[in-house]
Amino acid sequence: MVLVEIISGSTSDGDIVGSVEKTLESLGVSFRSHVASAHREPEKVKQIVEDSEASVFIGVAGLSAALPGVIASHTLRPVIGVPKDVKLGGMDSLLSIVQMPPKVPVATVGIDNGKNAAFLAAEILGVGDSDVLRRLAEVRGFKQA
Repeated sequence: MVLVEIISGSTSDGDIVGSVEKTLESLGVSFRSHVASAHREPEKVKQIVEDSEASVFIGVAGLSAALPGVIASHTLRPVIGVPKDVKLGGMDSLLSIVQMPPKVPVATVGIDNGKNAAFLAAEILGVGDSDVLRRLAEVRGFKQA
């Protein structure tokens, strides 16, 4: 079963998606990646979310960065947003992702920080999965999980 579903708004987000994937691989966490624009392909985004059995979603987006919020609007599972620096040093994306309305939260990591999104996803999964927690503890240098 896929534990983390990664959705990016564009193929130009590939560098960040790659860092998420590499980090999840290092933690032994299963994932699947998709490219689907919240603006140009809203039904595709909705279908990916509704069809997924993943425990956590990661949305990577720049500019207006609506994707993580759109993902969150279709699920009650945790969503992590990764703002991408396209314009304005990524501040436009960061502010879009963190300014979610009540009852539709999106956890947000630093601009272009896919690695931290992967670590946060592993921490969330580790609450109920001792194997993920153990691997996370090893990578982070904790003596005990």
